[in-house]
Amino acid sequence: MFSRRHAIRIGLTAGALGVTGATGWTAQALSGRGTRGTAAAAAVPAAPVTPFSVPLTRPPVLAPVRRSATTDYYSVVMTKARREILPGTTTELLTYNGSFPGPTIRARSGRTVVVKQVNSLSMPTSVHLHGGNNPTADDGGAMDTIAPGATRTYTYANSQPGATLWMHDHAHHMESEHVYRGLSNVYLLGDDTEDALGLPSGEFEVPLVLRDARFDADAQLVYEMDDAFNRTTILVNGRPWPVLKVKGRKYRFRLVNSCNLRIFALQLSDGSAMTQIGSDGGLLARPATATQLLLSPGERADLVIDFAQYRPGTQLVLKNLLGPGPVEEVGQVMRFDVGARVHDSSRVPATLASLPTPRRATVERSFELKMDETSASPQGYINGKGYDPDRIDTTVRWGTTEVWTVTNASTLIPHNFHMHLVQFRVLERDGAPVTGAEAGRKDTVLLLPGQTVKLQVTFDSHRGVFPYHCHLIDHSAMGMMANLKVV
Repeated sequence: MFSRRHAIRIGLTAGALGVTGATGWTAQALSGRGTRGTAAAAAVPAAPVTPFSVPLTRPPVLAPVRRSATTDYYSVVMTKARREILPGTTTELLTYNGSFPGPTIRARSGRTVVVKQVNSLSMPTSVHLHGGNNPTADDGGAMDTIAPGATRTYTYANSQPGATLWMHDHAHHMESEHVYRGLSNVYLLGDDTEDALGLPSGEFEVPLVLRDARFDADAQLVYEMDDAFNRTTILVNGRPWPVLKVKGRKYRFRLVNSCNLRIFALQLSDGSAMTQIGSDGGLLARPATATQLLLSPGERADLVIDFAQYRPGTQLVLKNLLGPGPVEEVGQVMRFDVGARVHDSSRVPATLASLPTPRRATVERSFELKMDETSASPQGYINGKGYDPDRIDTTVRWGTTEVWTVTNASTLIPHNFHMHLVQFRVLERDGAPVTGAEAGRKDTVLLLPGQTVKLQVTFDSHRGVFPYHCHLIDHSAMGMMANLKVV
């Protein structure tokens, strides 16, 4: 999947691709950016948090305000709230219904969800269901915003297989700060086929929303554009380096990378394999086992870990092997404390889902992602152009299948590529066919500096205008976004 050359260029070390310090791609990329590094160094940080001293909490599950035979109705208010993140203090956040992360919506494939979003903030917002197959009017586009004090109702038909989706702000030039300060939540879409597999469920199905943050001495979030180097407090479900007590049995973890910029390279501290059963667009055809998982902003992964293989009392750390930042901070994510073995009737079948054979492509296109890497005010580009909301960059005919070749032309900085509306299939990475988890349904794909991926995508659901962009979300706010029109 990723060559050693690419691993080294973004900060993964040799051997086991171990944790880096502050010498990875971000340090190099920021080295020529004026006073940005000086300002960051002058800021007074929050008092350190002892890792694994707080319990993992789960985002609350949002209850419908009304249900009909076909539809669940929800009400969400975007509001400021103060919540405890660092122990003994409170932090002001932008929230959905006062929760950080926002409350989880549990939906069903084929059953409609209607969400009334009330914007009680002082700035425009836009709510995008990331990974959802929705028409333009309900997509939550960059310029289709909700004014302060206004209300907007989004309708999601959920006409797609079960998957780990998530919702987040998408108001252009504001999305970076809005997401960083808290405007995101998990949207778990289930279906009958998945239920019949016997996967871990109930209390043994746990969402893990990963993000990083930077705090000042008053425990308030510090926001600066393109500030990955200083966002070194790792949060899971809004808790810093938490610990989860688990029983000696299988658990299903629904991972979402909700960071603005940080790419995680996840590994269990004993080096044992993790079983991935799903990616962005839902279940894989069959389980994929690996000792490491790369997860870039916007990507999701569905993992099963069987804690029955460990002795009771084992403390298992979920490590992060990728910088930037000090190893003692960014090199660990959370800890699992293993309890006694218990009866476990769940299973991971050898066959999970039937993925459709990709259709024959009739159109091929090429896209280049690039960013100013030494400018004090960097801009992002797709095919040499910054984002213009009034420009249609790509027009496709409804019903066609296309192959898109996407290249990261930056020399130091990773990007990724996210398409609204569709799930695509990754065919190749640097000319080699992809395998394992990357061969499933995807809507976001990582590109390390110099890498090229080839994607196959069919446009057969909705007509209209939809964005595609880098989902290192600070980069899209800098202009690395374009418009697609399906006619």
